[in-house]
Amino acid sequence: MKFYTEYVKNKINNDNITIVAATKYFTPEEMITLHSSGITHFGENRTEAFTEKFNALKDFDITWHFIGTLQTKKVKKVVNDIDYLHSLYTFKLAEEINRRRTSPLKCFIQINISNEESKHGLNIEDVIPFLKQLKPLNMIKVVGLMGMAELTSNEEIISNEFQKLNDLQIKIKEELHQDLPELSIGMSNDYLIALKHNATFLRLGSVLFKKEVE
Repeated sequence: MKFYTEYVKNKINNDNITIVAATKYFTPEEMITLHSSGITHFGENRTEAFTEKFNALKDFDITWHFIGTLQTKKVKKVVNDIDYLHSLYTFKLAEEINRRRTSPLKCFIQINISNEESKHGLNIEDVIPFLKQLKPLNMIKVVGLMGMAELTSNEEIISNEFQKLNDLQIKIKEELHQDLPELSIGMSNDYLIALKHNATFLRLGSVLFKKEVE
């Protein structure tokens, strides 16, 4: 498999953007090849697959992200091996992480910006109360917001959904005096739109090994 890391980096054209390779469909061998092309942040969305890949790549300098839904009962399997969690949206999960984590975990609050029933995450109006609820948990370090736009070719819809997180960042800063600068938005189909809405973390999969059509 040939990876187009430089092609994607040139499209992004910003060294301050973190590319998180979504490795759901990558084997450990392919991940090693991807690592050699300059990608060092990997994101997995299943606990069993994470454990397999984490163990296979222990000798490599990797920042590990968990980008899928983390079940409370499986927290203990991965929580002290990951560097970031992109899918925090229940207090029950936060409590379990706080109980088992040995150092503060960088977390993104997941928000359902597309209002689709099939997607997880908080509603916009529930985010500020949730952040207040998290305050006493010293092993939870909220660094930003995460959202997935609707899978559509309508760029205006995608843009409007990402804008919700830009507006929410401002509201959080005004009401809670809490700065959450990181935005985990943008996947292979919409990452260029996400960049226009101040994305700092892009969760990319297929675009890393399949050249985009100009």
